[in-house]
Amino acid sequence: MSRMITADLVDLDLSADTKEAAARSLAERMVTLGRVTDLDGFLADVAAREAQMPTGLDGGIGIPHCRSAHVTEPTLAFGRSAAGVDFGAPDGPADLIFLIAAPAGADDAHLTILSSLARHLMDEEFTGALRSATSPAGAAALIAGEEEPVSAPEEPEPVELVEPVELVEPVELVEPVELVEPVEPFRIVAVTSCPTGIAHTYMAAESLEKAAQAAGVELVVETQGSAGFTRLDPAVVVAADGVIFAHDVPVREKERFAGKPTVDVGVKAGISRPAELIAEVRGKAERGEASAPATAGTPVENAGTPDEGYGTRLRKWLMSGVSYMVPFVAAGGLLIALGFAVGGYDIDKAPSVAEHFAWGQADSWAALMFQIGGLAFAFLVPVLAGYISYGMADRPGLVPGFVGGSIALTVNAGFLGGLAAGLIAGGTVLAVQKARVPAALRGIMPVVVIPLLSSVVVGFMMFLVIGKPIASLQKALTDWLSGLSGANAIILGVILGLMMCFDLGGPLNKVAYAFAVGGLATPNEGSLKVMAAVMAAGMVPPLAMALATTVRGRLFTRTERENGKAAWVLGASFITEGAIPFAAADPLRVIPAAMAGGAVTGALSMAFECTLRAPHGGVFVLPLIGNPFLYLLAIAAGTVVSAGLVILLKGARKTTPEGEPANRETQAGTKVTVAA
Repeated sequence: MSRMITADLVDLDLSADTKEAAARSLAERMVTLGRVTDLDGFLADVAAREAQMPTGLDGGIGIPHCRSAHVTEPTLAFGRSAAGVDFGAPDGPADLIFLIAAPAGADDAHLTILSSLARHLMDEEFTGALRSATSPAGAAALIAGEEEPVSAPEEPEPVELVEPVELVEPVELVEPVELVEPVEPFRIVAVTSCPTGIAHTYMAAESLEKAAQAAGVELVVETQGSAGFTRLDPAVVVAADGVIFAHDVPVREKERFAGKPTVDVGVKAGISRPAELIAEVRGKAERGEASAPATAGTPVENAGTPDEGYGTRLRKWLMSGVSYMVPFVAAGGLLIALGFAVGGYDIDKAPSVAEHFAWGQADSWAALMFQIGGLAFAFLVPVLAGYISYGMADRPGLVPGFVGGSIALTVNAGFLGGLAAGLIAGGTVLAVQKARVPAALRGIMPVVVIPLLSSVVVGFMMFLVIGKPIASLQKALTDWLSGLSGANAIILGVILGLMMCFDLGGPLNKVAYAFAVGGLATPNEGSLKVMAAVMAAGMVPPLAMALATTVRGRLFTRTERENGKAAWVLGASFITEGAIPFAAADPLRVIPAAMAGGAVTGALSMAFECTLRAPHGGVFVLPLIGNPFLYLLAIAAGTVVSAGLVILLKGARKTTPEGEPANRETQAGTKVTVAA
């Protein structure tokens, strides 16, 4: 640890007033020492991690951290702020700020060192010593573990002398009392994890362990970090009386813990209220509550839990398929778009690069990108179907799901066929798993019987029953898109714009996006217009919030104004989720305004006949957009409409953001009314 932090990486008088400024100030020290090669690139990675989940913790601690390709070696910088910096902790600003920088390929040893710091942060003696440190060198030594925190020795209480006691006559011994066997302690196994697996993962583990010790409970934690994890001993899991999941990413191999009383919360709950979680799981055990058996659970976002309605489960199953499909969309779609950009729109007619490739010709490189992208795109429908089935039925659903998705491509059922195949595959596997089978066959069920039977059922349904009708529907939809013009196209643009902005990256947004991406598999003029309208509308909400916080900042809280700065980049990059913090704080004003702007942009994009061959990228794929200047105009128009509506709606309300005075007062006490 001593190599990770030195006195030069410590600032005991950090003067930053925002989390971005604090990160920049500490990162500059890393740059000076050669630990970070690109300041802006590294800060962008820190901001991206912060956008996933705030890094502020109770007790005045902020731990911004990330893995980054711009970091040369694991590094830790520490800053102490007298005024405090808001890192999103429930109890207020942080005065102890740790910036953790890990290389993109940090190994387990480095993560172990980082986890040791995370565990120390749960020790009040350690944080108290940092608050009273008088020199950067002393603080660095304390963090590195070279200096133990010193606490004042407790003075022994004076012992009062008592009068000597007279000895009494010996008492007769009574009959021996029968000893009662000791009661075994309650046993808990826990899993903690966070998106990067550097800090929150280990802090939650430490917090749970301390609370368990105080409660007289035996607790063993499995920390599922981003570099991998060490599985708990199966015997420990079997002997456990209850399970705690404190996680922000899916628990890996969750089926190991099925059938036990389970508490499932976010990782911050594991840090902030561990005693409550332990009491809750003990209560569930006393009541006999247990999680569903492994065969009935799902590995993605708890999809299909018994207490949810069918509509909720269906949404989660579909979202699981879409989430696994999106990386193939990004890689394949962008490669295809680059192939068109470099080699022209006839590049799809180029011969296979395996047979003909000229190193010095741009057309050959364009053909290479196009053909790689085409192969990646060919996985879209099978991956969609496979992981919808996986979300429903766990790993046994993968084989029939992929088989059904491949058949959907074979019969030209496309994206809609993939959806149907995934649902049929998952449902078939669940049905087969419920069947009672002889004990001799149970061992081969997951690897032989279930894949065989479910693949036969899915194949029969897709080839002979529903595949051709879905293919006809897909063809009709494609022909309709190809013939879109005038008012029909504008109406579709409005609908897509509303869908993209209604839930800001949620299920409806993903349905519109998947619809557009599905059209890129068989590109034509209509499908390229749809893709352009969808991406343009999806950029509007964060850009509108950024503009509104810039124009009328006093209508927003300080945190929202800071989020507005990041929203410029997120919006330009087609990350609709950049508007979520604003919508969460004020949904009745932000969401309708975002939808209005998205509808305007979608309609204008269609009216201007803008096209797009790339499925993602925002303004950074502008060269691949048909009618690019009109496209930017459509985005700007929607952004202005949304920002204007947000300002109008917020200005009309009677109350003001938390921490902002309704009326400003002069120093003399005279009230000055400020116009809305």
